[in-house]
Formats: sequence, C-alpha cells, structure tokens
Amino acid sequence: MNHYIHDYYIEAGRIAAIVRTETVSRIKEDIPLLEIAEFVEERIKDLGATPAFPCNISINEIASHYTPQDYVPCFRKGDVVKLDLGAHIEGFIADTAATVEIGTNHHNKLIRTCEEALDNAIESIKEGVETNDIGKIIEDTIKHRGFNAIKDLTGHNLQQYVLHAGVTIPNYKSFFSHTIKKDMVFAIEPFATYGKGKIKYGKPSIFALNNRCSGNSADEIRNKFGSLPFTPRWIPGKGINELKGAREYLEMIENDGEIVAQAEHTVIVNEDGCEVITRLAK
Repeated sequence: MNHYIHDYYIEAGRIAAIVRTETVSRIKEDIPLLEIAEFVEERIKDLGATPAFPCNISINEIASHYTPQDYVPCFRKGDVVKLDLGAHIEGFIADTAATVEIGTNHHNKLIRTCEEALDNAIESIKEGVETNDIGKIIEDTIKHRGFNAIKDLTGHNLQQYVLHAGVTIPNYKSFFSHTIKKDMVFAIEPFATYGKGKIKYGKPSIFALNNRCSGNSADEIRNKFGSLPFTPRWIPGKGINELKGAREYLEMIENDGEIVAQAEHTVIVNEDGCEVITRLAK
C-alpha cells in the first residue's frame, strides 16, 4: 500500500472515530433518529470526508440496514441502538459501529460481549491467518458469554469505492475461508443476540446502483454516489421506484425478535498484526 492510500485510510478512520464518539453521547430519549443521522452525515463532511453510506441506526431486534427518512420515530428509554457509520476520502473507506443502551442498563453484558469479540478478532488478525479462524474466535467469544452470533452478517473487505469487496470475515467458523494478505483492509463487525441469530428481512431504506441500473434518475444518481449506497432522503424529488435493477439493502431483523448488539472497527492488515484506523488515540 503506498503512503498516499495509507494516509487517506488513516484520515478517513480518524474522522469516522471522532464522529462515532461525538454521536454516541447525543443518542438520548425523545431525540429523533433523523436528527442523529443528519448530524453524523454533516459532521463527516465538516471534518473533510464524505459519508460512505447513509448513517445506519438500527434499534433492538433490527440488526442493520435501517436509516430514517423523517423526524418520526424518536429514541425511547430502553432502546438498544446500533450506530453504524462510514467515511471515505477519495473512495478509501473507514467503517465503524457502536451500540448504545438508552436510559437503562439491562443489556450491558450483550453490548460488552460484542466489544470483547471485536477486540479478540483484532488481536488475532495478521497476514496469513484464515478468515474462518477469525470467525471462530468471534463465535467462541460470543457463545462463551451465553449469546449467539448472527451468521448472516459478516465483516467485509474494503477497496476504493467498494464497501463490500468480496472477502468476508464471518462471525462463526465458516466452511469457506480466505487467507488474509498484507495491506488488505477489513471492517470487522461482530453481532450478538439473545435469540438464535437467524435473520428475516424488512423493507429497504438504503439502495445502491451499478452500471446496469436504468431509469430517469439513474445516471444522475450514479454520477453523485457511484456504486456506494445512498438513501431516498439524499435525493429528494427523485423516484426510487422507477429505478430498474437498483440493489436494495433490506432491513435485517433478528428472527425471534430478540435484541441485537454490534461493534465494529476498520483495520489494515500487516505482517505482524493490524492497524486499527477507527480507534481514537489515547
């Protein structure tokens, strides 16, 4: 990895970490979800990066892929909120997430378990390690604490302007595996739940286009976001329904209706370990 690309990743990670940290303290009862999402997206821009995808705010049994469109709903006491955000500079993406419980402390063990699984995965990742070995570490950590991993959600390789670049880091010991190589960039994101960890799907509020998509607004949207995800509130007056072939990021919901927690960092792999770019320096 040349130093220009490395510097882009480092700065994107620094900005993502700042925004995640600032935003966690703003998530409170009766605050509209959209207020938080807009703060995240505007703050990323203020700091000199671009949102890599719409701010995800997934609550309780919703594991991922929800972003608000208006000022309803608001956060409620007892909500377990997954805040997932990404920033990019010249297409080099940093992706990070944290879980917050609003006004109660009933799910602290679940939240801490995700953070522990993430830390254990990060400690073990380096050049030559197999992705399914990382998955086993995540799964074993979560099971040891009495919870289940969500297997349908995985960590993912990041490349320039590509959020999910093909190689995944599962949250369990998968049959399939890839050998991790130096300079690969990964978002590692354990999800844990009280339920069995199976997923059902809801409605989409996030979309992405590829070169085959068509429709009256397709070229304009593609020129603005490329292949990166976007949301209808980013393109007021443009019709999502008339786009043909758009990728839909369906809400992913724990099938038993049980609460889900998440933790996530982005890392750059090296020979002896990895560089965590979404942690703030102490």
